[in-house]
Amino acid sequence: MVAVRRNGDDLILECLLQPRAGRDALAGEHNGALKIRISAPPVDGKANAALKKFLAGAFGVSKARVTIEAGETSRRKRVRIRAPGRIPTELTTLLAPHAP
Repeated sequence: MVAVRRNGDDLILECLLQPRAGRDALAGEHNGALKIRISAPPVDGKANAALKKFLAGAFGVSKARVTIEAGETSRRKRVRIRAPGRIPTELTTLLAPHAP
């Protein structure tokens, strides 16, 4: 499984979320998923909200352009970033072999 793939102008991220981390960060690939550390706890949707905010900032888009497509209540999630404004440097190596 590829952790990051393109779908038209969008990016699809297969994520493994680590809530209650020390800081928010992209932590590389782990078992076919992009590991993302989020400091928020996995309670009352706080980790999902923090994930969307973090990814919006990392990709230069509004939070409305970040959608959790699958895994709302799971640590494994599929997230769509609609027309990202930039690609974080941590992901360029994951996207390079799959670039059109």
